[in-house]
Amino acid sequence: MRSASRLLTLLTLTLLATACRDEQAGPKPRAKALPPPAQARVLDAAPADLTYRSGATFGGGAVRYLGTRVSPPVAAPGQPVKLEHYFQAVSEVPRGWQFFVHVVDAASGQMVVNADHDFAGGAAPLGSWPVGQVVEDVHTVPMPPAPARVLLGFWRGDERLAVDDPKAHGGDNRMLGPQLGGAAPSLPEYTVRRAAKAPVIDGELDDAVWKDAAPVVLRGSFDGRQPSLRTEARLAYDDQNLYVAFDVEDPDVWGTLRERDAPIYEQEVVEIFLDANADGRTYNELQVSPHNVNFDAYFPARRQGMDLSWDSGMQTAVKVRGTLDNPEDRDEGWRVEMRIPFERLAEVPNRPPKKGDRWRFNLYRLEHVKRQQVEGQSFSPLFVGDFHALPRFGWLVFE
Repeated sequence: MRSASRLLTLLTLTLLATACRDEQAGPKPRAKALPPPAQARVLDAAPADLTYRSGATFGGGAVRYLGTRVSPPVAAPGQPVKLEHYFQAVSEVPRGWQFFVHVVDAASGQMVVNADHDFAGGAAPLGSWPVGQVVEDVHTVPMPPAPARVLLGFWRGDERLAVDDPKAHGGDNRMLGPQLGGAAPSLPEYTVRRAAKAPVIDGELDDAVWKDAAPVVLRGSFDGRQPSLRTEARLAYDDQNLYVAFDVEDPDVWGTLRERDAPIYEQEVVEIFLDANADGRTYNELQVSPHNVNFDAYFPARRQGMDLSWDSGMQTAVKVRGTLDNPEDRDEGWRVEMRIPFERLAEVPNRPPKKGDRWRFNLYRLEHVKRQQVEGQSFSPLFVGDFHALPRFGWLVFE
């Protein structure tokens, strides 16, 4: 059995590797199945110590969801939590239905974890269950940073197996499961100062504006811990632009992608996400790679309708302290400057921003340690492996 730390690492990598993939509600196969058990566990009855009890049915009473055991019931955000689901085939059910599990934010309904997988690791698909017996599915998810709800059920093609009781789902045939999480950790704020003089965008970071801007050091995006390599960021603004600077410690600066809007988020990159009107829906994603390749996109809703035709109009520069793409030597790192015009950003309440305006935003870095192990960093830790976790964006306060 894996240790908790090894399992947490696996969960982090699995989710981070899909940082820009649409993880919204199915019914579609999303996540890789966990390693299957030797055989499906079949019981005469569900355990007596279920954390959540249901009894609601699918498919005209054919399948009964008995409930779920959550262990541990209380855990820190990001820590692995085991979910043990128990179902019963009341009568024979058709084959071909697959299992899904979604963890959604209790306040907004947004997906925070997509835990779709084969039931019992593929050992007990729906339709193979012995009638009258209880079958068990066991898997692990990271504890969400804020109150969340587990929703689960079965899908086939573009339909979901119907939930019989309207009170047991939200009109979408996703059965209500247990609640997870407690009070969310507080969101950090960054006070952005007005620049007396705009910086020269050359990657040097030697302008007076950066000496005046408050530095912030990024933390582990999944758990808030100190990462293995330091990333420092600063922000400033004037009437026309938002300015962003990153100073990245990196012993091996590299990248293979050269075209604009290429998926540089799959390699080493720094990023800023901006939700200017703080509505938790419309936002912009802007990225820069060590080769000064830019990626920018507009989203009308979380992970929906990604528009790569949107042009931020940003100007960027990168200064590498070392040798690009040479793994044989040891580099010091790379610096990035970004000039982002307000006029191109989505849903900006005031141009220029007024003193006291508050935007939602986050800063990120993706580092591939030894070009293998992915390490995510952020200004506001997410506690889930998804850089698009809008409820965890911090606050950008204009001075």
